[in-house]
Amino acid sequence: MQAQPPSNTRTLAVNGRSYRLPTQPTVVVCVDGCEPDYLAQAVATGHMPWLRATLPRGSARVADCVVPTFTNPNNLSIVTGVPPSVHGICGNYLYDVASGTEVMMNDPKWLRAPTLLAALADAGLSVAVVTAKDKLRALLGHGMKGICFSSEKADQVSLAVHGIEDVLKLVGRPLPSVYSADLSEFVFAAGVRLMQTRRPDVMYLSTTDYVQHKHAPGTAGANAFYAMMDGYLAQLDALGCVIALTADHGMNAKVAMDGQPDVIYLQDWFDAWLGAAAARVILPITDPYVVHHGALGSFATVYLPVGCDPVAACARLAALPGIERVLQRAEAAERFELPADRIGDLVVVSERFTVLGTSAQRHDLSTLDVPLRSHGGISEQRVPLILNRPLPGLDASRRLRNFDAFDLALNLAQ
Repeated sequence: MQAQPPSNTRTLAVNGRSYRLPTQPTVVVCVDGCEPDYLAQAVATGHMPWLRATLPRGSARVADCVVPTFTNPNNLSIVTGVPPSVHGICGNYLYDVASGTEVMMNDPKWLRAPTLLAALADAGLSVAVVTAKDKLRALLGHGMKGICFSSEKADQVSLAVHGIEDVLKLVGRPLPSVYSADLSEFVFAAGVRLMQTRRPDVMYLSTTDYVQHKHAPGTAGANAFYAMMDGYLAQLDALGCVIALTADHGMNAKVAMDGQPDVIYLQDWFDAWLGAAAARVILPITDPYVVHHGALGSFATVYLPVGCDPVAACARLAALPGIERVLQRAEAAERFELPADRIGDLVVVSERFTVLGTSAQRHDLSTLDVPLRSHGGISEQRVPLILNRPLPGLDASRRLRNFDAFDLALNLAQ
């Protein structure tokens, strides 16, 4: 059950959940790919002094994110407060049965529920959204009156479309490369400047996992990133903000003992069994930014040909080394809270150190300059959920989800 707000305060109902309107500026941060150990290692080695000081006076839990553990479904769950079975965004990419085409899920037409951000803006609050990659901007800002832009295209903002102009001048930083830690730092820097100059009532900041795909917890590259983040969070805290920090998914190494990517190429496997192109394998991790993961993740959906027995297919797949779970559509939709009409006949989840591909020839791994790290499976479901305020009345036994972030920030942390 979600936290119940006091009856004498003004509330807002969105997607079956009730939220108090904030009395203090409230910032929810989604740190892309933030396995909890990143924070633990950075705090332990002195790279996050603000977080170290905040943990005893605030609240820190480990929560479950949405499976598939990918960017789009989890960001949309956080801003709607509900799982993909309600909001409809079940991956970065899907097979559109109606048109017979494979498409990105960046268009708001795929969204089946309103966002809390839009509802807060409609209630008269000032709302700001800054995301690293532009692929999320239209979804996060759908129907929302306020500021919404990406650091990827911060040089192309307009008052009419993004609610703001001259972002580069405001932030005082150059346009960052999409494949860099700077893309996420721009999100934090913009958030601080917006809070200093516009002081929005509610702000949502969403980063990219470029660093986490390349650097394991406790490494120099990872610690430098979290030290940077810690400094901006300290500034937001000093500005009087209620801060809720969570992640869209975790991150794990996906390599065999020889250091090479441990990949099961499902399309090749089905082609060998059923014939070329008889089955269709969809990788929901797919997006335009594949340099750091080669479009390889630990979750796939499969559309079987007419006449193929799904029970037999499940049994054959489950016997493969590296496969953690194979579920038929109805069972997968219930188990992972997914929209059944968007996930194929089978859902396949690989084990912690294994990823799923389509055909070997369709994945270019030549750009991987470090051992593969990726996500998508159950093994990347545990994420941090941290607030810089205590949460009186929170049931210690409650299973928390990353999409409880706004519930806790607005209903308990004010």
